[in-house]
Amino acid sequence: MKQRKICIVTGTRAEYGLLYWLMRLLKEDKSYILQVAATGMHLSPEFGLTYQTIEEDGFSIDEKIEILLSSDTPVGIAKSMGLGTIGFAEAFQRLKPDLVVLLGDRFELLAAAQAALVARIPIAHLCGGDTTEGAFDESIRHSITKMSHLHFVTTAPCKQRVEQMGENPDCIFQVGYPGLDYIRKMPRMTKQELAEELDFIFYDKNLMITFHPVTLEKSAARAQCEELLNALDELDEKETGLIFTMPNADTEGRAIMEQLLKFVHKKKNAKVYTSLGQLRYLNTLRHVDMVVGNSSSGLSEAPSFHIPTINIGDRQKGRMQADSVINCSPEKEAILSAIQKAFTLDCSQVVNPYGDGYSSEKIVQHLSSIEDFTSLLKKHFFER
Repeated sequence: MKQRKICIVTGTRAEYGLLYWLMRLLKEDKSYILQVAATGMHLSPEFGLTYQTIEEDGFSIDEKIEILLSSDTPVGIAKSMGLGTIGFAEAFQRLKPDLVVLLGDRFELLAAAQAALVARIPIAHLCGGDTTEGAFDESIRHSITKMSHLHFVTTAPCKQRVEQMGENPDCIFQVGYPGLDYIRKMPRMTKQELAEELDFIFYDKNLMITFHPVTLEKSAARAQCEELLNALDELDEKETGLIFTMPNADTEGRAIMEQLLKFVHKKKNAKVYTSLGQLRYLNTLRHVDMVVGNSSSGLSEAPSFHIPTINIGDRQKGRMQADSVINCSPEKEAILSAIQKAFTLDCSQVVNPYGDGYSSEKIVQHLSSIEDFTSLLKKHFFER
């Protein structure tokens, strides 16, 4: 069998971290030619030019698709999607991949899916079937599912939802969450090593905080972030360290970025990072007392470190949750109460419902069992 070209699309630092081990396995497998298409936040100085991390990890970027405009308004995001569709159409024409791999639910990936669909290139979608009722990511995720031909889902409920959408059960594979692969294989850093890397002094108690806009709630980002910061402002500065990561390039994301910078500027116990990178981010989770915010990482990765997660608001509503997750409303007193509860929560026996850390191996195994990807192009709607 000739080598088949697999094109992996990545637009954010977090998504690349989830794809890293799959990319490594495909690169090492003589049956495949790995192609990498970087877009979105990877190419933006504002978000750390993280495409450089991909190259530093030993991967060649075959295409850089510029789509990110200097705007986080609905019009700006929609224009970025339009530019993305054009850019991916041209990129796929040059690369001629046998399969395109997309993970998740961001708007950049919807542009890539549209371009691949009309170019008659089969799509493998990772992490479909999830629900996130507070963001338009939910609609994007389900749209990509209907344009895709292979589905690598994280949990049994996700598998059932993809089946409900009429997809072929023989093309739906429950493989777990790929981010856990990195946790299983990553080098461990001591707290001192990490402190030097981050230029951060760890306190007696430490919080990892990531807060993204809730994209289906108009003009809510600034108000909700203000409630979070007001809650954090009540914590003892001499005892509690605050580690912030910047939000993604979503609608109203810049409002949150401005608030975080202003807050950290006046706090000796706080620091904000544009991009920690997967290794430093996950090692930070090993050494903090809890995760606070509304990032999917708090639900999918944090339980593996046996620490509590404060999940604020509706952004992740509907996702499967471990017993270590505490849900609260985006209000100061509710957030403070949840943080105090988390400090007393014993998570030592928590089991992560998102898998065992062998997702990438399972995905490659399934891909290798398919002789001809083009045979997947004509889809039949499967009634349940």
